[in-house]
Amino acid sequence: MSLDPITIEIIHSSLKSIADESYIALMKSAYSQNIKERCDHSTAIVDVKGRLVAQAHNAIPIHIASMIGLMECLLRERPIEDMKPGDIFVANDPHVAGGTHLPDVNLATPIFSGGEVIGFVCNIAHHADIGGMAVGSMAGGMSEIYQEGLRIPLVKLFDAGKLNEDLFNLILLNVRLPRERKGDYNAQFAATRLAERRMQDLLDNYGASQLTAAFDEIIERTEMRMRKAVSEVPDGVYSFDDVMDNDGLKASNIKIALKVAIKGDQASFDFDGTDPQVPGNINVPFNGTQASVCYAMKALLDPEVPNNHGVINSFAITAPKGSLVNCVFPASVASRAHTSQRIIDVILGAMAEPLPEKTVAAANGANTSAIFAGKNPDTGEGYLYFETLGGGMGARYAKDGKDGVQVHVTNTSNLPVEAIEMEYPLRVESYGLVQDSGGAGRHRGGMSLERVVRPLGHTCIFTGVGERFENAPWGLDGGIEGGTGSFTHIKSDGSEDLLHPKEMDKDIPAEELVAIRTPGAGGYGSPALRSKEALQEDLESGKYTADYLQKHYGDR
Repeated sequence: MSLDPITIEIIHSSLKSIADESYIALMKSAYSQNIKERCDHSTAIVDVKGRLVAQAHNAIPIHIASMIGLMECLLRERPIEDMKPGDIFVANDPHVAGGTHLPDVNLATPIFSGGEVIGFVCNIAHHADIGGMAVGSMAGGMSEIYQEGLRIPLVKLFDAGKLNEDLFNLILLNVRLPRERKGDYNAQFAATRLAERRMQDLLDNYGASQLTAAFDEIIERTEMRMRKAVSEVPDGVYSFDDVMDNDGLKASNIKIALKVAIKGDQASFDFDGTDPQVPGNINVPFNGTQASVCYAMKALLDPEVPNNHGVINSFAITAPKGSLVNCVFPASVASRAHTSQRIIDVILGAMAEPLPEKTVAAANGANTSAIFAGKNPDTGEGYLYFETLGGGMGARYAKDGKDGVQVHVTNTSNLPVEAIEMEYPLRVESYGLVQDSGGAGRHRGGMSLERVVRPLGHTCIFTGVGERFENAPWGLDGGIEGGTGSFTHIKSDGSEDLLHPKEMDKDIPAEELVAIRTPGAGGYGSPALRSKEALQEDLESGKYTADYLQKHYGDR
């Protein structure tokens, strides 16, 4: 069926609106701060072939990987003709069900028209705990997937609208704070049902044949637009490599290597030369690498292109099986987002040669995670505060980098101080930007964040996972590297202990402090080219100390 452009656009806008409304419903219905404040969730609409058609505007780029992986598994293992209205499938396992790490739990429900499945609505939420050996299920030091939490293969959680209570109870039995987890799952169920109803309304207006024809058109037009953008990049082979600090166990300076080949409208990404997968939990399943490539190239070439399978179809990606960026069972993957961030740094580094005006210097290159857990001394109930903090964004060809933001594939919000102190027995002693953390240059890199937290009236457990704590974010075209991150335990006697970048379950006595400092970002261009007006503003605003300015900018 051929559709006119106006009808296609109306249907496409309706699909995006459904995904957005479902996203907001999940956020507003959730129990945990991790979803209702940090917004660590995504929603999407997928066609009957498992292709992404629309994703919520505020969704997280790496979540594409999990939702598409779930759909590939679902269509491979479950006959469509056996599905019923009201079914909801659930999965999280990266090795057997297409996920990228266990805390991200995926749901999918079929959409019917005239008794036939015409597509699916999906959502995904990061649960603040999914069980396993460490509180929060995200600590460094885990060496295989079994240690990371409950592995959920593809299973039917709702059968024709009826919840499998036994299965749901089994899931809740394996997690900490089951009441909070149950609330977040119920929010996911509600968001799925809302999207299902809205899709039925759309089917009533347009019918299955027009809607499925629009799915094809939306994806095909996106791929055409993306390939046109690729064709405007100079032909050539562009290379770059970078390293991860460590895996939290044995390996350090773990290499990610990349060659990007551009020829006409074809772009291929070859990760040959990347180090093998490591014992620690920074390995990435292949679909996570795919999502990282798609995000980076969309951001570079056409940020406004719709986020659907047309982008995925535009790139050829290869990576050695069993490598850091294409790991195999039983690889540990909980902190895969740190590596995804470095994959993007490597892509940006490679594309800086053909696209110098579009590329940015290395950003904070991390997904700095902090977990505080214990018992509330006032209520006796357990609590778990999980957050990933932003840092610096890399400087741009014509602009400074942004300060204290999430970058690239993470895209979550920093948790407000008020939300932390209202919900948990913790006090945020300070929260702000770190001087001298944005790399000098014609345009400076973004500044990092520091948050200092004190447990009140109880000993709590702190777990932190950080990257770019040892290898600083690099600058471009003569720009200076940005500041590195750190975790510091500040004791009651005033002494300080620098904690491991991938710290697991450190006891923090009552009234002592943990200082979480994220990485900054690299500068762009020679510092000698920065304007005197900008330098004066840097000094007056406190972005840099006088010593830093003197070191990198001299007496200007």
